[in-house]
Amino acid sequence: MSWASDAYAAIRKIVLIEDRIDTLSEQVKGLADAYRDIDRRLVRLEAKFELLEKVATTRPRHRPALPEKSAG
Repeated sequence: MSWASDAYAAIRKIVLIEDRIDTLSEQVKGLADAYRDIDRRLVRLEAKFELLEKVATTRPRHRPALPEKSAG
């Protein structure tokens, strides 16, 4: 092979590698966007569960306790 063929092959490889890097960059960007969306949704679910736990374990103060049963 001549030096021109070697140079052409090297440049071609560089271009192909650059194209692959661009494709991978786009895929990583898509994954990052999906991660942000999942993280946001998870935070909302955590907040809902924390609120449910708080409501379930807290006795309302404005409602009096039921009267005890009378013997009779």
